[in-house]
Amino acid sequence: MAGKRSIGRLIGIMLIVVVAGVLVARSYYGNLNRSVDPRIRQARELYEQYDSYARLGDYHRIFSLLDSIATIYKSTAHYTEAFELGVLHNNRAAALLTITLYRDSIPQSANPYYELETDSVVALAEKQIRKAIALYDRWDEVFSGKSDEEIRVMIESVFRQGLEQTEPALADKYLKRRVSEISEAVVENQRRLSVCYTNLGLVYRTRGEYPEAVAHYEKAMTLWDRNLDAENNLNKLLNRPIKKRNFIQRMFPPSKDASTNK
Repeated sequence: MAGKRSIGRLIGIMLIVVVAGVLVARSYYGNLNRSVDPRIRQARELYEQYDSYARLGDYHRIFSLLDSIATIYKSTAHYTEAFELGVLHNNRAAALLTITLYRDSIPQSANPYYELETDSVVALAEKQIRKAIALYDRWDEVFSGKSDEEIRVMIESVFRQGLEQTEPALADKYLKRRVSEISEAVVENQRRLSVCYTNLGLVYRTRGEYPEAVAHYEKAMTLWDRNLDAENNLNKLLNRPIKKRNFIQRMFPPSKDASTNK
């Protein structure tokens, strides 16, 4: 009897902890969403659909979604050359490369490029990757090594364009959040570039240009030494054993979104 009461109390405590966690998370993410620049909030919300479309393998929806998100960023002051567009370019490239690798198993109704030859689809993927790399390189050149205050001074005048009718305190909050995002993006820049070079290695591997593929996988690993995708692609080309993620890496991967470069 005492044992049952103990189990009951434990379950009760667990329920309280879970409910408290949900409430804290709801409060945290609610406040976070309110601090996001409303001009691009819809783009962030749309992007949450990307993974579900990718799992479904519906490439019409994937490309339409990415186009819609890009339109929002490109039509908003300050965001026309933002790192988010690099993410979109590389996501397009990843989708195009997936089509080339698995086109025989993708229904024509889900593949907007089914009429194109494989080489043409790969060329489109390479173009998107190089756009992403150029954007990330420019981003790194402009913001790398800058303090939050320096970033704020650099972006403030352009960022505030279109926010003239916004309450000053809110505009300040949006600006502060954007400065924080840029600082975080600078830290993430090497990892994102690493993913781009991994995809570029796949481009060359698909073409049978193996020395170039090896060079790009090695470049990817110098940028991010925990890029297991690049390492294993390199291992395959060099006939070396494939590495598997250990239990801790599976539970807490270094990046949950390396394949899509979020």
